[in-house]
This record gives sequence, structure tokens and C-alpha cells, in this order.
Amino acid sequence: MNKPATPSGQYVSSAALPERVMPAVHPCQLFPEAPASVSKVTPGLWLIDFGRVAFGNLELAPPAGMTGEIVVHLGEAFSGGRIERHPPGSVRYAKVAVSLAGDGRPVVVAPPPDERNTNEIAVLLPPEWGVVLPFRWVEIEGWPVDAAPPVVRRRAAFAKTWDDHAAAFTCSDPLLDRIWELCRYTIKATTFAGVYVDGDRERRPYEADAWLNQLSHYTCDPDFSMARDTFRYLLRRPTRSTEWGLHMVFIAHADWLHTGDTSLVAAHYEALAGKLLPERARPDGLLAGTPEQMKNDIVDWPPGERDNYVFMPVNTVVNAFHLRALALMAVLARALGRAADANAFEARARSAGAAFQRVLFDPARGLYRDGEGTGHASLHANLFPLAFGLVPGEHRAGLVEFLIRRGMACSVYAAQYLLEALFEHGADEAALGLITADGGRSWKHMAESGATLTWEAWDQHYKPNQDWNHAWGAAPANLLPRYVAGVQVDAPGWKCLRIRPHPGPLASCTAKVPAPLGPVVVDWRRDGEAFTLNFSLPPGVTARLELPVAGAGDVRLDGQAVDAVRQGKRLVLSGKWNGCHRVVVQ
Repeated sequence: MNKPATPSGQYVSSAALPERVMPAVHPCQLFPEAPASVSKVTPGLWLIDFGRVAFGNLELAPPAGMTGEIVVHLGEAFSGGRIERHPPGSVRYAKVAVSLAGDGRPVVVAPPPDERNTNEIAVLLPPEWGVVLPFRWVEIEGWPVDAAPPVVRRRAAFAKTWDDHAAAFTCSDPLLDRIWELCRYTIKATTFAGVYVDGDRERRPYEADAWLNQLSHYTCDPDFSMARDTFRYLLRRPTRSTEWGLHMVFIAHADWLHTGDTSLVAAHYEALAGKLLPERARPDGLLAGTPEQMKNDIVDWPPGERDNYVFMPVNTVVNAFHLRALALMAVLARALGRAADANAFEARARSAGAAFQRVLFDPARGLYRDGEGTGHASLHANLFPLAFGLVPGEHRAGLVEFLIRRGMACSVYAAQYLLEALFEHGADEAALGLITADGGRSWKHMAESGATLTWEAWDQHYKPNQDWNHAWGAAPANLLPRYVAGVQVDAPGWKCLRIRPHPGPLASCTAKVPAPLGPVVVDWRRDGEAFTLNFSLPPGVTARLELPVAGAGDVRLDGQAVDAVRQGKRLVLSGKWNGCHRVVVQ
């Protein structure tokens, strides 16, 4: 791990820091980073490229005796060989005038504070850092000598516990490898604030953003404390959106499943139960909203990504989230030994679930309507029930076909759930096809547009004020290890996991997935009719194996025949396995 940046020079900024500064909750620090390239544009003008965006500021070390004034430009956007001075939306650019004193001391060049992301709502950073912003490119204008600046470093803010070697993913499609690394690095770079924030424009936590960030952080780095710190922050400062509050139950359940520790849930159990919106429940268990409450129903964001969703008092997406949260809350209650509460949550889920099918499913079309009283059936009204396991078996294939036909008619946020729904129901090829699709609504588009952090939306066209550093756009960071590699937690604390690869059209995949007891390493290959899996588990961990059917279905583990049961398109091996093994299906 790099040593933290601790220059002794003075900070240079065109404005003072705000009086109220909230230190980052998580132990983040500034790490020095050397440029990827330094080049002279014209005499006195130097261009520095750090290779990819990070949140930070700049350290310069002018030679002793150098005096005068230079101008430093920092930015995220680059075109025509120069930093964009007027980038779109919330894409960042800063110009800082720097006086060189001639004393040879290093100087930290920091931009002026942004009024919005340093206000009372935002998560503020330690004042000793100086102001940070996301940037990749630097121009130094007016450098008084012909030689390049001898020392130029970016002081990049990351969680100090981040382990760059904790996770890995490669497969037979180089584009997917590139997308995974784009998303993995996004999760690292957006740790800068110590809690999960929604990007640089606001720098504040939101529950849905936090949930997606948590999922990907778990698959990229062993630390789980940032998810907990964000959860606690959001209990103190919740947002108003209906589905966002329900995500708090998702976050708590994922923490328990990942760590095996019930302390977080136990400490905040009553607050979690209060997130289930009992005040909106009808006698049949469905949630209904007043006109005022409906203003906070989200479905998707930004609004243009809602697939013409028709908002009704009984909203299908809201109720799908409610049912999922009830189910997870019942699991958490039982984990805490609160059997009566668990039974009550399960009873509420049964009642509301029956009403959900009766009121919101259209048997003539085999689809869910957007809400009670409308015939419109959007992508969202169907992807969330499928992702949350609410769809009866006889209707699932029809919904999968509908989702495939509709494609990516949702935001980068809802894409997490859409792709989960497709992977979980055997549509591996369709899911991977959406991730790598041509056009402007895929991660291929982000990668080929030069992004080094994922965006808030698919493109500027869909959200003109978007920022270019949004972790909720990094879903492949968790989807590819969980589904393509097939590594999924199956018991609290990762004492047991499932290895269930979803190959789609791929020929091979190798992945390293961090877990609390140590890394899980998986390597699978397809060669004609044979499917070969090699896996390595840390001590104290067992795995269930569910492998794609290949050939006649003969299964051998370390060369010995083993029993397996065919379930649909998979062969499920009997028992649980530990250590390192090789399995061949042919």
C-alpha cells in the first residue's frame, strides 16, 4: 500500500474552507500518485495525465529560487488535447492561481470549495487535506523554465484500508474485463469521503446508492466497516424517498449475511422495523399512498428512465420493495431470536403477497401492472418482482422474455436489479449482452467514451447535470463475481457459499473474491462438451456446487465420480466441499 501524502508546504486556494468541517467517518487518507505522463504543449504550458480520475488535489515542488505566478487547471473532461474549461453538467473543472515564493518548499494546489458539496447536508472532509475534487488531467500554465516541473503528485483520497490485491476478475471477453476494472476502481475511488456518497455534486449518502455501493465493496475489498458507517449515518439523516428507506433493511441483512454478526441489527432493530411503512398498509397488506406520499415514490431515477411508469396509490414497485423488506426483516428477527416478530413479519408478507398477485398481476398478458387501476405494464413493474423472487413459477419464463424484449429501458440504478433478475432466471447471455451492448445505454458505452469512473446516468443526454463519479453506476463490480464467476454467500459469515457459474457465451473465467475468512478463488473453463471448475476456499469455509450441465452429465471431483442431481440446466453436487478441488462435468 502507498504511504500517505504528508507534504509540509502551504495550501493554495482561491477561497477559504467553510467554518464547519465534518471529518470523514472512515479512516481515509491522501496517497501520493505520480503522473502517467507529463508533456509540453507549448513553451511554458505543461499537460499532466494521471491515467484515471481520483478525488484529491495537487502537490508541486518548484525549484528553489523559482518565483512568479503560475495557473493550474484541474479537470475530469478532456478534448482537443486540452482540459475542457466548460464541461457539461456536474463534470469538474477548477482553475487555481499559484504564487511561487522561491523557497523550494512543496505547494499543495487545492481548488476553491464548492458551495453545494460543502454545505450542511454534505459529508465534509478533514480540513488538513485542503479542498479535493475529482480530476485526471492537469495543465500548468506559465511555468517559467523549459524543463518539466520536477515534482508533480496527485494527493488522492482513498480508504486507507483498501487492498488493491483483494479481488480479481478475468474472462474470455476482454471488454468484460475492462468493464469490471472500471467498476472496481470506481468503488475504490469513491471511498474518499469515508461513507458512501452519491458523487461529487452533493457528497451525501442515499440509501439506494449505499446499497449498490455495499454490494460492490464486498466483492472488491475485505473491509465492511464503511457500509456500517454509512448505515449509521443514514439512520441519523435519512432521505425521503419511499423505496430508499426500505433499502435500509437490505443493507442490514447484507451486513449480517456477510459478517455473521448480529450486533448492527440488534442495536438498530426498532429503527429497521420502522422502515417497513406500516402507516401505509391497507387491511390486505398492500401499501397505498396519499397524493403527498406518492411524491416520494421513486420507481427509478432520473424520471426519464421510468419507462412511462403510471403512478397509482397502490404502486407495484413500492409494494415489491415492501414485500422483499418484510421477508428480509423476518430473517433478521429470527437471527436475533425474536421468533414472535419473525412470525408476524412472515404473516404480513403472506397477506400482502397474496394481495400483490391478486391485485397487480394481469393474467391475460402474464405481466404485472404499474399499479392498481392502470393497465400499463412497464419494465420496472416486472423486473422488481422477478428480482425479488415474488413471481410464481408458472409466470417466470414469460416475464424473463418480456424483460429481454424491453432491454435496458431503465437507469444504471435499476440495471442492478434487472441484471440480477436475468441471471437468476437463466438468461445469462441476455444479461451479459446488455452489459456489453452497442449504443448509448451500456457499460461498453461508458468504457469506450473514456470513462475511468462510472457515471451517474447512461449518458449526459439522459441526465444533463450528472456527475462522472457515481458508484451506483458500478453494478458489474458485484454482478460479474457473483454471477459469471458464480461466487455467492450462502450462510452468515461466509461459513458456506455457493459456486454457481453463469457462463452465458463465455469460454472461461477466473476470479478472486474477498470474504471475511479469506479469499475465494474460482477458475472455470468450457472445452467442447466439458466444463471444468477449479476452486480454492479459505479454512473454515465450505461450498455447494451447482454447475452448468455439459455433455451427458458425468461429474468427477479430483478424478473420482461423485453424485449429482440434475435441476433444470444445472447439476447440483451432493454435499459440501472445502479446500481446493477440481471438478469436471462432461
